[in-house]
Amino acid sequence: MTTVETLTSAELDSGAANTAGTTNSVPHLAPERWAVANRHLVRKALAEFLHERILTPQRLGSGAGHAPEDPAEPAAYVVRSDDGSTAYSFTARVLELEHWSVDAASIRCTRNGEDGAPDALLFITEFRDTLGIREEMLPVYLEEISSTLAGHSYKQWLGQPSSQELAAGVTGGADAAADFQAIERSMTEGHPCFVANNGRLGFGISDYRAFAPETGAPVRLEWIGVHRSKAVFTASAGLDYRTHLESELGAAALLSFDAEFSAQGVDPDEYFLMPVHPWQWENKLTVTFAAEIAQQHIVHLGTGEDSYQAQQSIRTFFNTSDPDRSYVKTAMSVLNMGFMRGLSPQYMKATPAINDWLQGLILCDEALQKRGLAMISEIAAIGYHNGYYEAASAKGSPYRKMLSALWRESPLPLLRDGQQLATMASLLHVDSTGKPMVSALIERSGLEPVEWLNRYFEAYLVPLVHCLYQYELAFMPHGENVILVLEDGVPVQAIMKDIAEEIVVMGDRLDLPEDVARIKADIPDGEKVLAIFTDVFDCIFRFLGALLVEDGKLSEDEFWGTAAAAIRDYQAEHPGLAEQFARHDLFAPDFELSCLNRLQLRNNQQMLDLTDPSGGLQMAGRLANPLARFA
Repeated sequence: MTTVETLTSAELDSGAANTAGTTNSVPHLAPERWAVANRHLVRKALAEFLHERILTPQRLGSGAGHAPEDPAEPAAYVVRSDDGSTAYSFTARVLELEHWSVDAASIRCTRNGEDGAPDALLFITEFRDTLGIREEMLPVYLEEISSTLAGHSYKQWLGQPSSQELAAGVTGGADAAADFQAIERSMTEGHPCFVANNGRLGFGISDYRAFAPETGAPVRLEWIGVHRSKAVFTASAGLDYRTHLESELGAAALLSFDAEFSAQGVDPDEYFLMPVHPWQWENKLTVTFAAEIAQQHIVHLGTGEDSYQAQQSIRTFFNTSDPDRSYVKTAMSVLNMGFMRGLSPQYMKATPAINDWLQGLILCDEALQKRGLAMISEIAAIGYHNGYYEAASAKGSPYRKMLSALWRESPLPLLRDGQQLATMASLLHVDSTGKPMVSALIERSGLEPVEWLNRYFEAYLVPLVHCLYQYELAFMPHGENVILVLEDGVPVQAIMKDIAEEIVVMGDRLDLPEDVARIKADIPDGEKVLAIFTDVFDCIFRFLGALLVEDGKLSEDEFWGTAAAAIRDYQAEHPGLAEQFARHDLFAPDFELSCLNRLQLRNNQQMLDLTDPSGGLQMAGRLANPLARFA
């Protein structure tokens, strides 16, 4: 059992009663929790803006009048606001990849010479010129910061299981689906690089309690019928529409929906069924798509029977009523971390074909099969074309992405007895006592930390490296896009997801079928290796290594030396790829520093053109490669 206090659904729905006897709908927004949230977010802002070389620190002298020469040793620093009136001083270590390990408790703020509390909203405005935020973008970014602070406060109020409890399985390993979803809703940080990573602009407090992943609240999806003249349904080879829906809903539910079509005076055979996020139905479709509803191009059928839990990606749902059934991913017009979270009907059309193609490639690749790499396919997708907005908006506009959905396989059928699932984001999770979950997993395994790491690198890193060298194929392998299969706390397999929108073929080593061709992108040769350097080393291993070093599990040399050994062993197995090893040199002295916060600060509503993933990157010099000394 967990040691945290669990809140009833009534408390989640209505908030808690305060001491005066009145109902407080926002009990999480209390001064002490707000102060903790601000110190946490200011620490992250300092660390990530320093890493991206946006802020320029001044290193202060030690007691002897000089700072230590080794940046990995703790030292005192200060950064000053645009006008110099505010100073933030702190203690930090600078680890590999210029990772600023800032001691949150050491942060001190002075404004006009007087002590002040760390305040993330003030921090952004005080450094607005240094951060380069345009005037019209600043209020929206502040709103995202405010939402991120409120979310952190809510997570404090709600309470979560400890890292040890999550590592062991809150059900004692008796229910793999329940343990998996307990981990999913217990993640507190969000994306490790982005400062404003829980924007969710469009949610009110009731929406937050109903749909935010960390609440774990049960969600029942809305179902609509969309006229076949306006919509496109596609599915994996051999899977037809009716078979798919019967599998997901059951024959009785389909008959019920058919009866509802008839009751509304329309022919069910002229429509496709589509799941819709309840928020999207209530806030967008009933107004923005009112003409489509009035003309019966869209018919509302009611609420589905199955219960779902929102995943960290916020618009994807895991079926808790029947965990072997598919995830459902829906369009959702909330602004979150640099994009409006819609789904393109144009992209939906090719989604199953792209997944079929990649599944075939993985199953036929000996090196990937040896390491157990798997994927959960997006087996069916449906997109709705609203002619009014498509005629009035530019390609890529959020107005073209308001109504689509896809179904993705559940990972549960891939498990063997005794195995558990965990989102890879959980490796970076730190509980309220400061205990990293990765440390709890290592302790549960009984392995030496270096051996545990080697198993993880073999399951996750080596398959990604192989895809780069063999195919010039890259995933977007961040923590939320990868599910780890664990045995006694040890990663034994990586499962990739979110395939069709996230993978990219960067070169000419693969001949792609016509219906898969959109995943090919023209990436400059020198940038292809950033698929590992940026997406894996800088955005995941930089944090993972720091957690293990700070927790005393191993040294930086042991962490990066283990990664280097895994890559060297792989290369020794594949001498025929020597030309590719030289072309995409993972042991190069340095690599370009690609900055995510700079993207969001430049345009927090559309960070990148997804059809040109290389064109808008923000670079800030080069980072020393921690693998270089192991070449």
